[in-house]
Amino acid sequence: MNPDDGGLWSRSVAGDGEAFGLLFDRHRDRVYRHAYRLAQNRPDAEDVSAAAFLELWRLRTRVRLVENSVLPWLLVTTTNCALNLRRSRRRYDALLRRIPHAPAAADPADIVLSDDPFHGVDEHLACALRALKPVDLQLITLVVLEGYDLASAAGILGLGPEVAKTRLHRARHRLREHLPGLNAPRQLTLLEEGQS
Repeated sequence: MNPDDGGLWSRSVAGDGEAFGLLFDRHRDRVYRHAYRLAQNRPDAEDVSAAAFLELWRLRTRVRLVENSVLPWLLVTTTNCALNLRRSRRRYDALLRRIPHAPAAADPADIVLSDDPFHGVDEHLACALRALKPVDLQLITLVVLEGYDLASAAGILGLGPEVAKTRLHRARHRLREHLPGLNAPRQLTLLEEGQS
């Protein structure tokens, strides 16, 4: 049987955090076991236990000891916290059921890891990009789509600056040939020579 909490509680009420810590160490296991019985899973039991001790500290000037122990108050508060959590979950689940749901979106990781690196790109632009040589596609990707300057992209790809400039010019020209009806301002911007 634990010694009574009276002395530690008096110090806690006066704001002594160390005394409160000793009370926490003394009662945490029993509070957690009670919270687990009510919540029936570890994360919720931890949340409920923490909430009960937070309430003990927050309301310390109003807490009444029973037989010189804070444990009965803690167990009642743990029950209340568990019931509050349960009510909150029910309200949250009900709200989620009422919200209209759009069709599930594709996981971006699946798109990135898919065999088609142009998933989600305009079909004509994707076809034009596929027609480029790999190094030209990498150059277009770095400079035009990702915004790297030409010198940085050249360094990343192991190309000399003049070679990179020539390849980029030719790649843009090939893209324009594959996209004769290019009207979208964004696509036109991507292929402007001024971005080199």
